[in-house]
Amino acid sequence: MTAMNQEPTRKIGDVILDLRHISLSFGGVKALTDISFDVREHEIRAIIGPNGAGKSSMLNVINGVYRPQEGEIIYRGEHLRDMNTYAAAKSGIARTFQNIALFKGMSVLDNIMTGRNLQIKTNFLLQALHLGPARKEEIAHRVKVEEVIDFLEIQHIRKTPVGRLPYGLQKRVELGRALAAEPQILLLDEPMAGMNVEEKQDMCRFILDVNAQFGTTIVLIEHDMGVVMDISDRVVVLDYGKKIGDGTPDAVRSNQDVINAYLGVAH
Repeated sequence: MTAMNQEPTRKIGDVILDLRHISLSFGGVKALTDISFDVREHEIRAIIGPNGAGKSSMLNVINGVYRPQEGEIIYRGEHLRDMNTYAAAKSGIARTFQNIALFKGMSVLDNIMTGRNLQIKTNFLLQALHLGPARKEEIAHRVKVEEVIDFLEIQHIRKTPVGRLPYGLQKRVELGRALAAEPQILLLDEPMAGMNVEEKQDMCRFILDVNAQFGTTIVLIEHDMGVVMDISDRVVVLDYGKKIGDGTPDAVRSNQDVINAYLGVAH
């Protein structure tokens, strides 16, 4: 991600992430079975399905939390055989979580600042002394963080401890921390879970703006089907760890297997 005031750059490109025949098991329990799909650069790619379908497990495979027993991950043409969370973050994959994972006693600014950790070049001693290159580098990182804060319209709470904020704003801060890492792919695990209508509208707007203005590729899990169908370019549908649908929102909406497994059930 570059300057926050840049012109929109969204143009769906070639495949940036390709997941092939992914299978993941925990003991005798199969979480994912032979799942294949790809993600194109700059698109919004949704993963949907009932509870327990394997959606979060798939995100955990993408960013290295889980290592599948079978299958391969190809990211920007490179086969990733030993993916872990550090390597994923270093290669430009950022993540938010279904359950908020922020430092509740720290301010909004300091929480978002932690998203810059992998961008820090000076050594620990210079950082501790806050002298020379370390001080100059910190100022540059704070400029980036302030841009994120402005973009997310949270200037008024920048010094507020996160634990004092309402749920919707905490979710926005978590998004800000991920954006501070300047990701190429942003993984969002139920970014609107637990939100009221107004908070959902705000989060939708920010997701669309991130995608449109910065060209960030987004992979999201979301249960609100109205949101999914409105903002996604393509949707992959999982059910009991298997893929049952994949395509445009209109194609998925009319897929009978998807209707039977998910869309036809009241949630």
